[in-house]
Amino acid sequence: MIRFFNVTKRYANGVEALRGLKLHVPASSFIYLTGPSGAGKTTFLKLLLGIERASEGEILIAGRNLRMLEDRSIPLLRRSIGIVFQDFKLLADRNVFENVAIGLEIRGHHPREIRRRVAEVLDSLGILRYQRAYPEMLSGGEQQRVAIARAIVTEPPILLADEPTGNLDPSMSLEIARIFEEIHQRGTTVLVATHDPSLPETYPHRVVTLNKGYLVMDTEPHAVKDDLPDLEGAFQ
Repeated sequence: MIRFFNVTKRYANGVEALRGLKLHVPASSFIYLTGPSGAGKTTFLKLLLGIERASEGEILIAGRNLRMLEDRSIPLLRRSIGIVFQDFKLLADRNVFENVAIGLEIRGHHPREIRRRVAEVLDSLGILRYQRAYPEMLSGGEQQRVAIARAIVTEPPILLADEPTGNLDPSMSLEIARIFEEIHQRGTTVLVATHDPSLPETYPHRVVTLNKGYLVMDTEPHAVKDDLPDLEGAFQ
């Protein structure tokens, strides 16, 4: 599904956010992307979304080489990827239904189909009763559910999440993790960038660890608890 071939991302100020990254993410897999602040996690996600371009190397998504992709084709690429942000990024002047419906409207779906699909995804996340509410009226956990609904209503084959539990309390964090697990069970490829160790402990999956742009650890579920790297001492 996703392949990184010797990918380096170098910014204009000379900082290398990723260095020679090699990684294969099979279809329908679930990966936690971990590492300290500045490790390269957000850059990794931005490269997949086409927000940033690799300085060296190649990235393939479902066989498409992002290096060969023209700027005008980036919106089409993003239609196959759902994204959930730490700070939700909901539109304050639109209610829950309208926030979730945006992606379907952009794709030109019939209003009847939009109503059906939005209602179904809101109901599946337990927030159908809030469909006419505005973001400011909701708790952090409820807003994150709306953000997840917006990301999955178009049924993308890939779902990215950037610190999706960073602003939530522990119990709500695990509830959001459960939702990601259910989405994964439906066949979606899920990548979650997180600092929260409780997520892979509760729902074990492959853990890819970055530090200072390098891939320093790639562990399968059975090894997660025993083989977590000492990031504080890495590359010192």
